[in-house]
Amino acid sequence: MTVTRFAPSPTGHLHLGHAYSALFACDAAQREQGTFLLRIEDIDPFRCKPAFIDDIKEDLHWLGLQWLEPVRRQSEHLDDYCVALDRLKDIGVAYPCFCTRKEVAAEAKASGYAPHAMGPEGPIYTGTCRNLTPAQRAERIEREVPNWRVDIAKAQAITGPLFWHDRALGRVNVELSDFGDVVIARKDVPTSYHLSVTVDDHLQKVTLVTRGDDLASATGVHRMLQALLGYNAPEYHHHPLLRDKDGRRFAKRENAATLRSLRESGTSVDEVRTLAGF
Repeated sequence: MTVTRFAPSPTGHLHLGHAYSALFACDAAQREQGTFLLRIEDIDPFRCKPAFIDDIKEDLHWLGLQWLEPVRRQSEHLDDYCVALDRLKDIGVAYPCFCTRKEVAAEAKASGYAPHAMGPEGPIYTGTCRNLTPAQRAERIEREVPNWRVDIAKAQAITGPLFWHDRALGRVNVELSDFGDVVIARKDVPTSYHLSVTVDDHLQKVTLVTRGDDLASATGVHRMLQALLGYNAPEYHHHPLLRDKDGRRFAKRENAATLRSLRESGTSVDEVRTLAGF
């Protein structure tokens, strides 16, 4: 049975781009007599606001969407991510990193990386903490809380070549070197977007991940984590992003018109669905 999900972060109100993604995922499930899930990705303790969760549900109900209850909130399942992180530590691919973002950027620049040598999340990590001895790591952990990274070289030696199947893109081969040693758990919360999404999709038995094509580059990391953790790989469909009349994608940081503001201005559900391509 097909299981899809829409997984917003409660950092603001939903806009037309969110409406498109939610409707796309729900439509994919309905066409295949499957199940549509709503998941709240609220692991960021600083940007996520509980008040937005109710607003998200209200907007989605207004669009006519229904989902299987209960709704999974990531902040309530940190233990699940700790179990997965411990597994990655046990197989020797996770290591503690004490570098700040500023230090990572400075190290990348000092190493001679060209300006274009950037991963999807910023400068590719040069591996400073990867080379610490066990004694040095233990001593540092006594004094400070680390981030945790995946040693990509060790991970690749375990997983071998990886790929995913995408309904829009076909077979996509994974190039993990594009990321470097990616962060899988942060010092302020024992997980990351990559780890929590991978664990959630596995536990919720998601079979088809539908999301914007801006996230396609992250899928290689998720395939790596799935392989390391022994998870089945779902199918993917990375859809084009919805854009405004000027060609800009709808985004919170661009102050895109929200579903709430459209509702308050008298825009009907049918009109919003049309604007969102449904």
